[in-house]
Order: sequence, then structure tokens, then C-alpha cells
Amino acid sequence: MSETPEAVAPPSTPPAPRGPAPGAPAVLVVEDDPANLESLERIFVREGLRVHLARSGAEALDLVRREAPGVVLTDLQMPGMSGVELLRGVKAIAPVVEVVLMTAFGTVEVAVAAMKEGAYDFITKPFKRHAVVATVRKALEKQALVVENRVLRARLEGLGRMVGVSPAFRATMDLVRQAAPSEATVLLLGESGTGKELVARLIHSLSPRARGDFVAINCSAIPESILESELFGYEKGAFTNATSRKEGRVERAHGGTLFLDEIGELAPAVQVKLLRMLQEGEIERLGGHSPVKVDARIVAATNRDLAEQVEKGLFREDLFYRLNVITVRLPPLRARRGDVSLLAQHFVPVYAEKNRKRVTGISRGALDVLDGYSWPGNVRELQHAIERAVVLTRNEVLGPEDFEERIRGAAGAPPAADVVFRVGSQTMDELEHRVIRETLRFAKEDKALAAQLLGISVRTVYRRLDEQKAGPPAVQAAARPEGT
Repeated sequence: MSETPEAVAPPSTPPAPRGPAPGAPAVLVVEDDPANLESLERIFVREGLRVHLARSGAEALDLVRREAPGVVLTDLQMPGMSGVELLRGVKAIAPVVEVVLMTAFGTVEVAVAAMKEGAYDFITKPFKRHAVVATVRKALEKQALVVENRVLRARLEGLGRMVGVSPAFRATMDLVRQAAPSEATVLLLGESGTGKELVARLIHSLSPRARGDFVAINCSAIPESILESELFGYEKGAFTNATSRKEGRVERAHGGTLFLDEIGELAPAVQVKLLRMLQEGEIERLGGHSPVKVDARIVAATNRDLAEQVEKGLFREDLFYRLNVITVRLPPLRARRGDVSLLAQHFVPVYAEKNRKRVTGISRGALDVLDGYSWPGNVRELQHAIERAVVLTRNEVLGPEDFEERIRGAAGAPPAADVVFRVGSQTMDELEHRVIRETLRFAKEDKALAAQLLGISVRTVYRRLDEQKAGPPAVQAAARPEGT
């Protein structure tokens, strides 16, 4: 039985509890003695903190997952899971949560050893109210600083890695910055190598959920037979070798962001469970019978045409509309002329440092070579090309000769995005139609991307195409009945 704190006995005229303020930090108290638990709850409520209570280590770990407290105050000696074992579990689930141990005089050595495993501090029993409050408040201050530094670092890293000045890139980033602070689901569309996960991380870091975890899963990289359990977790005995409960990626993203890459690969059964999560805010673990509440923002990505998948019956229409609240189309690198040189100059020092090579820059001739290539593999291909050149070069400055023949060979032709128009005797209508047609060809018939590149609405693109089908203006005029 744990000892009762010195401050258990309430004063004769106790002050009215202030109660937690909105957004107040949370403390999780873990104690198997009901009297101590009640006393500590009163202490922290009077201090204006939010308080969660647990009588065992297992119950405490569930609360850490669900409630994300700033500090866990736990008794060292408890039946079942000890305070040190709970400390290890908390650090495995939420490394930023601080843990303070309550210990009797005879176990001080154990508490000191626990600090080497990540405990913030310990207090000995019997203790006074002001000592408990002071220690917990210091732990909360440290935790808030750690979280704030983590958020700022994530934002700086995310913004620093998004490099570009082209109109297509700027339009995409403007939309990302607008969407990030909301709670809406975001669907990222784009070819492989355009940086969908990087954009997803940026959305997370710019959102109010930046203090939570960013959990990513590639739906095409995990076999269908285990994807459901990986996403939603499972209960003990759900299948052979399921010897204990395991939480899935969805639960790990509670309070944060879940990034579902290649979502077009989801099996129908998994689509149903994901839809329920989006609609009801709850899931069921594999082999479970009780719903588990979750609060995770979904950012999904695919290089497939999900609307076409819906038409073919391969993707649920209701799930598609749930995911497609805000759509962000990531332009391919060939649509970002002007960004290739900028990205190349950004990657050279990155890969020089990574590979411990003395490469200080890249020549104008090499940049011209890179500008003349179409980059079917997008930014990822450019990264690999720069790293290969850095590793293999014998010079301090990269030149054209440091790149593969397939890249150098394309430099003789004009870049795919540089379309030359001979105006001649064409009318402005005919010229406009031609510009739209050439831009669509360049954008692989993606009308939304073409509209974005041209700075016009998608409706305008469709209208101009309809006019084009009717024939040139002169033909349309000749086809009209007389007098119209």
C-alpha cells in the first residue's frame, strides 16, 4: 500500500477549486491507492491543470495514447507494472512526455537509476503539496519547450526542403498553406517523385496538429493480407502469433496526422474501415469487438486517377468524396521550368556533405544540361542524378561530363515545356486555341494542370476545347445560317 502524501488532509476552509483553464496542460496521475489518487487530483485541479487518473500501468498507457498528457506522475511500486516499467512504456509510445516518479525513502536508488532511462525527476514520500506542484510544473515547462522546439524544427525543415520559384510551384504552395491550418482531409495527386510525402509533412508541420505525430504508411508496399492489421491494429488472439494487443498506425496518429501514400491500392475491406474512421471517428482492431475512438487527420496521396478508379468500381465513391475535400495537384518537374537549376544548386551541397566529397558547386553548362532534360522521374530522379554526379566526379565543380549520356543527350533538343509559336497570320482566337492545345499536350491531357499552368479556370479550358471541336472561327461563321 502506498503512503499518503503529507498534504492529504484538507484545510478547515478549503478554497474553491479553480478547475482547469481551456487548453491547460494535462497531468496523468498513476497510483494504486485511491486516497492518494483523490488527494493528488484535488491538488492539481486547484492549480488549474487538467488531470487524468489511472490505478495501474496498463490503464495509464491507454490514457497516454488517448489523451497525450504533458507529464505522468507515477508511484514507483505498484502491483503488476512497476513505475520503471511504465516509464519505459511511456517513452516508447510518446517520447516527449515527461515522467516523474513518487518513491519511498528505501527505493531512492531505484528512482535515481530510472532517471538514466529518461525520468525527469523523482519525489520522496511523505511529500508536501508545494514540492509536488513545483516538480510537476517544471516538468511541464520542459515538455512544452521540447515540443515547441520540435514543431519549429519540423516547420523549418519542411519549408527549407520545399524549393521552387516557378508559377506552378508557387500556386501549389499557396494552396498547401491555405489547407494546412484546417482539419479537412487533403488528397495529393501527382506523378511518382513529385514530393507527395514531403508536402504531406509540410501540411502537418503547418497545422495545429504539429505537436502530434506524423505517421506515414505506403499502402502499396505492405501485402494486402497484413495491411488491415498494420493500419488498425489487432487484439491478442486475433490470429496465429497474435500473442498480445498491438495498436495500428491509425491509433499512433491520434492527435496528429496519418499519411496514406498510394491510397488507390487499398483493398475494399480496408476502404470500408477507413470510411468508418472518417465518418464516426472510431475503429475496431482486428479481432476486437469494442470501438476505439481516434482523432487523426488524413492526408492521402496517389499517382492514380481515383475518379477513374471509382468509375471502374475499384474504389468506393463515398470514400473518394470523403478524401477529396481539398485536392492538391503537384506539378511534375517538367512543368516547373526555372526550378530545375534551383533544385540542382540546393542538392549539390546536401549530397556533398552526405558523401563527404569536396564538391563546391555546379557549372552553368551543367545546369543547361539539366534544364534540357525532361525528368520523367521528377524531383526524385534529379536528386539521384545529382548524388551520382557528386559521388563520381573528380572535380570540385560539377560539369556536363559528370552526368549520364541520357541526360546530356537531351540537352541538344529544346526543353519539352518550351513551346515555340509562329504567329504569322493567325487570329488571336486561333492562337489561344493553339496555346491551350499545346499546354494540354505538355500536361498529358490533365485539364486541371493545364488550367493551373495557364492561369485560367478549368471551365475556360473546356469551353475553348468545345469551340475547337466546332472548328476554326471562320468555319463556324460559314456554317451559321444566313442572318444569324
